[in-house]
Amino acid sequence: MTEPTKPQTVDEALRQFTDMMAADGYVLSWEPSDPQRIVVRIDATEGACADCLVPANVMEAIMAKALEPTPYALDHVILPADAAH
Repeated sequence: MTEPTKPQTVDEALRQFTDMMAADGYVLSWEPSDPQRIVVRIDATEGACADCLVPANVMEAIMAKALEPTPYALDHVILPADAAH
């Protein structure tokens, strides 16, 4: 008998993006908006690569896909106020 696949934690699911964002000068964090949904927040640090962020709709699609192995769905993504997209 095989065991069911253990759901990933949100941190595990977003780790590659957290690392990628950090390399471009951004901090990725998240918080629950309700028991089944989370909000992903991306904040710029000094010297962040302004051209490295994808448009909000693309970022939301990426984050929603990344969260599929978790018990959570994406509520929305908050990008830096000065993001060009």
